[in-house]
Amino acid sequence: MYGTGDAAVRAVNGVSVEFKRGRFTAVMGPSGSGKSTLMHCMAGLDTPSSGRVFVGDSELGRLDDAALTQLRRDRIGFVFQSFNLVPTLTAAENITLGLDLAGGEVDRVWFDQLVGQLRIADRLSHRPSELSGGQQQRIACARALIGRPELIFADEPTGNLDSNASAEVMEFLRRAVREHDQSIVMVTHDPRAAAYADRVVFLADGRLVAELQAPTADAVFEQMKLLDG
Repeated sequence: MYGTGDAAVRAVNGVSVEFKRGRFTAVMGPSGSGKSTLMHCMAGLDTPSSGRVFVGDSELGRLDDAALTQLRRDRIGFVFQSFNLVPTLTAAENITLGLDLAGGEVDRVWFDQLVGQLRIADRLSHRPSELSGGQQQRIACARALIGRPELIFADEPTGNLDSNASAEVMEFLRRAVREHDQSIVMVTHDPRAAAYADRVVFLADGRLVAELQAPTADAVFEQMKLLDG
């Protein structure tokens, strides 16, 4: 709930939804449907005015700020549309930044596996300004996965990319689910990106209104037309 009285807006209204471990789910809907608010509540970035949110057995509303920060750091990874890389750090330093700040140890075998799969091994000494958008987003994917989190939230991860770079990022995320049992929840407006998911859930006016299993781009597009109409 945002605002009070006549100005109150229920950005997410009566939504009850489960995201299974080891699955790739896309969240779609028209602008203002509540997609980003839902994701922010699930990630502990926003606090819902009512209802409960769980990550595994942890109820986010029962955690204090320190415990919530630790949960986000240790169990959740994020990929953003705007990459959010630190411009003064190299690609390698950006990948390990979260672990370095937390005093964690980098698993070098896992690091090498990630950069190999993402084809960025020859870009590790470059700073973000020296990388293409697709390369920056692949760095961001490696950063999200380096700590082996239980859950990845991706917010429009292909929004700033051309079609080829978008396909590369989506192929990697799909592979992370299939080969590493990663759990991914992705907000997107792109039916082609949503088609990489196992499942698509659709919001409209803050409510869950439809879902597709094993989606195709055409099926997602048709559902979006119904909602936009």
